[in-house]
Amino acid sequence: MGNGEKTYRVRTYGCQMNVHDSERLTGMLEAAGYVPAAEQHTPDVVVFNTCAVRENADNRLYGNLGQLRPVKRQHPGMQIAVGGCLAQKDRSEITRRAPWVDVVFGTHNLGSLPTLLERARHNDEAQVEIAESLEVFPSTLPARRDSAYSGWVSISVGCNNTCTFCIVPSLRGKEVDRRPGEVLSEVAALVDEGVLEVTLLGQNVNAYGVDFGDRGAFADLLRACGGIEGLERVRFTSPHPRDFTTDVIEAMAATPNVCHQLHMPLQSGSDRVLRAMRRSYRCARYLRILDDVRAVMPDAAISTDIIVGFPGETEEDFEATLHVVRAARFAQSFTFQYSPRPGTPAADLPDQVPKDVVQQRYERLIAVQEQISWECNRALEQTTVEVLVSEGEGRKDAATRRMSGRARDGRLVHFDPGTAAVRPGDVIHTEITYGAPHHLVADMAPSAHRRTAAGDRWEAGRRPTTPGVALGLPAFGQPAEPAVEQAGCGSG
Repeated sequence: MGNGEKTYRVRTYGCQMNVHDSERLTGMLEAAGYVPAAEQHTPDVVVFNTCAVRENADNRLYGNLGQLRPVKRQHPGMQIAVGGCLAQKDRSEITRRAPWVDVVFGTHNLGSLPTLLERARHNDEAQVEIAESLEVFPSTLPARRDSAYSGWVSISVGCNNTCTFCIVPSLRGKEVDRRPGEVLSEVAALVDEGVLEVTLLGQNVNAYGVDFGDRGAFADLLRACGGIEGLERVRFTSPHPRDFTTDVIEAMAATPNVCHQLHMPLQSGSDRVLRAMRRSYRCARYLRILDDVRAVMPDAAISTDIIVGFPGETEEDFEATLHVVRAARFAQSFTFQYSPRPGTPAADLPDQVPKDVVQQRYERLIAVQEQISWECNRALEQTTVEVLVSEGEGRKDAATRRMSGRARDGRLVHFDPGTAAVRPGDVIHTEITYGAPHHLVADMAPSAHRRTAAGDRWEAGRRPTTPGVALGLPAFGQPAEPAVEQAGCGSG
């Protein structure tokens, strides 16, 4: 850039926690004087915020780093930084395999990035800094959010569970909770900026309070969010069935701005497999929770995570999962084929299920869930839903220009805005004309349209977007699969 400012681009892999971390990374870079790189320009700094959950996470990273090697040769001042879960796990291995990387930093020291970049530039050698415990709670760092109307708020980091398939506790550490006052102050600050919707984040949100000895802290936090004027929607992810208590259900039902949406990982419908996973609940307990939720919130949309092909899973075990899925009638299920995560107990278990068997079971489960999702969405036809409009347009066809947004229960809605000047961040009410397996369609113009401060910010170009939290690196080629996973890290 002509004015001498250094530019950056951040590439995010992983779960919502990683997306939230990337908002902090971009905030710190901008506080240090960096500016987002234009799409057509090569950035001065490229940051990879990595995930270690998938089996081929390292291949994906090193493939991207390989693409950048010739680019860096052409731009000698360019710097590459690798952070996140894979950096925490592989440490100095990254600079051994990719010696053109300048900075490696872990999950516990996000705040060190600007200093490490400057040190690497000054010393002309790679800087590797991996803290073993949390130095600064991420939400106390500056942030550059990617939405004018919704925001993530981290209430805890780390996890105290010991699921055999999950590497998160060893990379994110033991659970550390923020005090409720800090959380509520951040939520209130976001609302003051025009944010309408907040998602409370944690590896196990309903264990919140363990640090300060208050088992009812999460339910109290939900109720307190209900007292923040201007906050229209509150969501949270992800709870663990072991810790899910009736006071949380009561708080969800009694607090008007808490959305009737629950994402609660099942992982398997076989009690035998749940024991092997070290999941400290059984299927009967899980289904009772769903019954309790629906007893007071019949309209609740419940989604889940399921792992297919866990070591030792038999056909009988898999049939048990299908049985629970049919009984639970999830609105949506994020289904994953098991892949060994090095460093987890499950990676060394005997009776690894052949890949062709896993694939076949995966396809059967998807077919069952798609039918259930379709039936649930068809049941919403001819009903009116409130939609918070999201950025960008939805599907286009010859007859109409559709925009998109989320209903209060989290369902994706593609709608025809009609002649109204609907903007991202605005709120509309519209009648559903068709329910598809993965979304709802509204072919008629909204029956109501409310302009919001968030929409004003978007229209005026003042929205706190994060150009650096991009899903692609256009100048360097695209990855083989989406960078950001829809579901959590697998620990919930």
